[in-house]
Amino acid sequence: MGQVRAAVLHEVGGSPKVEEIDLAPPGAGQIRVQLGATGVCHSDLSLSNGTMTTVLPVILGHEGAGVVAEVGPDVTGVAVGDRVVLNWAPACRQCWFCEHGEPYLCQNSGRAQGRAYAHLADGSDVFPGLGVGGFATQTVVNADSVVPLPDDVPMAEAALLGCAVLTGVGAVRNAAKVQPGESVVVFGLGGVGLSAVQGARIAGAALIIAVDPVAEKADLARRLGAGEVLEPGPDLAKQIRALTGGRGADHAIECVGRADTIRTAWSCTRRGGETTVVGLGKGTDTMTFNALEVGYFARTLRGCMYGSTDPAVDIPFLIDRYRDGSLDLRSMISQEIGLEEVGSAFDRLAAGSGARSVIVFG
Repeated sequence: MGQVRAAVLHEVGGSPKVEEIDLAPPGAGQIRVQLGATGVCHSDLSLSNGTMTTVLPVILGHEGAGVVAEVGPDVTGVAVGDRVVLNWAPACRQCWFCEHGEPYLCQNSGRAQGRAYAHLADGSDVFPGLGVGGFATQTVVNADSVVPLPDDVPMAEAALLGCAVLTGVGAVRNAAKVQPGESVVVFGLGGVGLSAVQGARIAGAALIIAVDPVAEKADLARRLGAGEVLEPGPDLAKQIRALTGGRGADHAIECVGRADTIRTAWSCTRRGGETTVVGLGKGTDTMTFNALEVGYFARTLRGCMYGSTDPAVDIPFLIDRYRDGSLDLRSMISQEIGLEEVGSAFDRLAAGSGARSVIVFG
């Protein structure tokens, strides 16, 4: 066992508390990773406030990058000293979904989430959030839960590749399959939404419209590729139709996860348009469609899990875009923070403030 510092969540609705935990050494097929940086994702907030469920006590944080510090027995392809991006949904490569080209829907990807991997000071079990436990100086994960990271990508920027950027760009590239010249409206300008804006620009969209109630995000959205930035309101669909020849957008990317926002996104697309839902919301939040509009408008409504990506393939693609300058990772980091500031980062997320807070470890 080795002692590490971690932000531990003990109860739903509570604030993570930094304390020492005893981290078990890597077992067969596992590795220990020294974290360099971990992003604070909205999914972490959803797990902490009960919107999504998790085993408690838990160490949240799933969007991270670091250096392999130790390898367990039977580990191949990963060595001590390797720089890596953490993958919170590693595909098993053997289930029906994996064998049919949908590793992002792997039925075994969450196999590490329910295992205790460390102990608190009183000896009780503690669990890794989404199988990662990135709000800690070190973590232990399965060797298939990492993707190689080249030396020329800084840790803080690299952390974003593990969730926000992979999900946002992937939603545009893999799920919606946006084509050059098309119009795209992105709802929600958190880390995933801003990544979707960049993904639309990289895809060659002719018009990118960003929608968010926080006006302070407008300049950043424009810098990352949005041609128009609008605030939600009763005239939003009318405004979008006015910008798209009276038709509506070809694509809507919903990154909020609320029924009313999904419904608005659907209504803002043209006949035959497509709405891709990336945000994860509450199971009790429902929406309705009437029997006429579904057929008449011939729109497509699809869900998108983890950007419909295979991290082993898509992270190298994103690194190439970072290298050629078309993917701006640094501008998406609103604050670099310490481990003790996770609670404040959750408050900013709840308020819709900023883009991404990233914990940077010394």
